[in-house]
Amino acid sequence: MFPSPTLRLLLRRFALLLAAYSLLRLGFYLMNLDTFHGIGAGPLALAFGHGLRFDIAAILWLNLPLVLLSLLVPVTARRGQLGLRGLFVLLNFPGLLLNVIDWQYFKFIGRRLSNEWHTIGHEIAEQAGQIGRHYWYLAIPVLALAYALWWLCPMPRAAELAAGRAGGRQWLVRGLEFVLVVPLVVLGLRGGWQLKPLRTGAAFEQPPAVLGHLALNSTFTVLKSFDEVPIERVSYFAGPAVLRPMLGAAPVPTRIVSLPPLNVVLLLVESFASEYNGVENGGQGGYTPFFDSLAVAPGARLLRDNYANGRRSIEALPAVLSGLPSLMDEPFITSSFQTAELHGLGEMLGRHGYTTAIYHAGTNGTMGFDMFAGIAGMQHYYGLNEYPGGAASPDYDGHWGIFDEPYLQYFSQRLTATKSPFFATLFTLSAHDPFTLPKQYLGRLPAGSQPIHPTIAYTDLALRRFFATAQKQPWYANTLFVLTADHTSQTDRAGYQNLLGNHRTPLLFFSPGQPLPAVRPGRITEQADVPASVLDVLGLSSEQPRLLPFGSSVFDTASPGRALFRDNDSYFLVHADFVAELTNKNEVRLYPYQNHFMPPQPLANPDPILVKQYGNELRACVQFYVNGLLDNKLYKPK
Repeated sequence: MFPSPTLRLLLRRFALLLAAYSLLRLGFYLMNLDTFHGIGAGPLALAFGHGLRFDIAAILWLNLPLVLLSLLVPVTARRGQLGLRGLFVLLNFPGLLLNVIDWQYFKFIGRRLSNEWHTIGHEIAEQAGQIGRHYWYLAIPVLALAYALWWLCPMPRAAELAAGRAGGRQWLVRGLEFVLVVPLVVLGLRGGWQLKPLRTGAAFEQPPAVLGHLALNSTFTVLKSFDEVPIERVSYFAGPAVLRPMLGAAPVPTRIVSLPPLNVVLLLVESFASEYNGVENGGQGGYTPFFDSLAVAPGARLLRDNYANGRRSIEALPAVLSGLPSLMDEPFITSSFQTAELHGLGEMLGRHGYTTAIYHAGTNGTMGFDMFAGIAGMQHYYGLNEYPGGAASPDYDGHWGIFDEPYLQYFSQRLTATKSPFFATLFTLSAHDPFTLPKQYLGRLPAGSQPIHPTIAYTDLALRRFFATAQKQPWYANTLFVLTADHTSQTDRAGYQNLLGNHRTPLLFFSPGQPLPAVRPGRITEQADVPASVLDVLGLSSEQPRLLPFGSSVFDTASPGRALFRDNDSYFLVHADFVAELTNKNEVRLYPYQNHFMPPQPLANPDPILVKQYGNELRACVQFYVNGLLDNKLYKPK
């Protein structure tokens, strides 16, 4: 008989667990109705359905011992089945407990439980008695569900017992089932066929994003946090009243702009480091003649002292879309904090009638970009799957996705078909290892001294043809273009082979039909300045409460600007005169600043006033960032 009594019994037990998790989700919804106020029945039902994917993964992780033993213990073994019944309740009790705790805990931190076991676990242990007395009533649903699992736990039916006693070629059936069950379990643990195993951020792909909290379960989010490198709470300053003045935050200037509102196109260009262009290097060398010409064109503002907030592509999107630099070892997108409150340009501009989308030429799911699109409030995500022909297209590079030239032409066509005003972000990929070029360009581009150089030249050519196509479109003249890189890459210029040079990327604002505000010469800028700068040009200073204090508008001539990043075990703050380093021992070092150059040794006798000033500013940014993520209070620190 197939499936065998063993497998049927196991499936019935898992069905009971799925029902229990649906009840836990319903309880979470009812206890947090204010969070989901105004959302219709249809989206709520989809969130419950979407949640099954996370439930299956969480249940499988908790019950791996049960799956294995169920395949080994015969259905006719009475004591063995009673033991499995006890194990069934024992393994799943922690999951019940975590989810019921979140019925109330969610009200305080605005996200599901995750890494609290190693961030505030000590504090929770110390206050366990007080917490238990205050929330004693939560024990009722936990114990009731645990009892229900014991009482309702499926046991072998008469027909299953009879089939089990019949014997026959049962060993053959069991062997076949084992071969089938193992890949299905692995599939369930991964959460599906997608490129990367299921992540918590995938819950937020369904709009509105707040439903992601409903689709998730606390078992899944806690289990996902176990392999994360913890960050420790810092307390350089006593509280917000002391910390806030130290942050050096600059508000978005209030401007009156003309209508209609500008479209916004953000071009995030793979590995397009400043080292590779001519305009930022005195016209010497370079592989980007088009970018060089665009940077000095009427309507362009090139920020010549700009720095990436991280060294990886996965760190760029949170910076340019939400103003969140990368100040921890693990990228925000893959961390357990990805469910924390975060506001992005997609959400902010969407509130003002913009159509918002991210276009990525790579495989859907790569680096969680599709997931983060939802977190940042983007209404649409277009990846390789949406490109005509997908991986079967002749434009596919054989490794990552679609070559830059055809993808940028596709991007232009999509923009023409999009209702204005729109905000569209494009992430290119050709200038990425293994640095593949279309056959027709092999040997026709500058070879340079590094494998990346021909692909940079190819990307520049693709940008030239994109702008040539775009300027013929009706939306072009009414568009603000923002061009920057995700990070730096291979280097052959000695002046860039240092910490600052490793983060040195271009930042260009270009508006062909409307004059842009002036920029302060020598201003230090960073990726995290993009959100505030875009809102400044559009005259949307009303969105200030949804901006983080790390970046500011590059058009604010009253501010000298700054850049923040983390490298190894230190934090760095870049100003126009000095670079401050904060070590993991709370030591502050100062280095003289030069564009894209930083000496290997700090100043031996720095000005103590500057050490205190920049040191406190950097400490304030680190404390705001770290504790804000731990407490989910980035927008309302305590």
